[in-house]
Amino acid sequence: MPAEESTSRTAVKTYVPAYQKDAWREHADELDMSQSEFVRTMVQAGRRHFSPDADPSPEESGPSEDATADAGDLTARIESLLDSQGPLSWDELLASLTDDVEARLDESLDELQASNTIKYSGRDGGYTLTDT
Repeated sequence: MPAEESTSRTAVKTYVPAYQKDAWREHADELDMSQSEFVRTMVQAGRRHFSPDADPSPEESGPSEDATADAGDLTARIESLLDSQGPLSWDELLASLTDDVEARLDESLDELQASNTIKYSGRDGGYTLTDT
């Protein structure tokens, strides 16, 4: 890998509930880490948990690994919710887990409309691809 690739950086954006961000910030502070460093470290630790011998490069990961990671991520999120909020009903868990999906969908739709990739059409009954 060329030297410039090993040190180049790019932003990653994600949405989490405010209570989760607060918990991550507190934990990062306890470990004397920045929030970015904390999240980066936890993601890498989680990836090792799913495949200890795996190289973190995208070429190494396949669909079955992704499915396992998604299931593990959901399990970890459920545990985190129950740990931070106590007993939750099915509906409360579902609402907590899907809240960030709604925010991501809203942002993605805004981006696609801004780039004129999609439009909302009442006549067609919803979002449609543009002809561009």
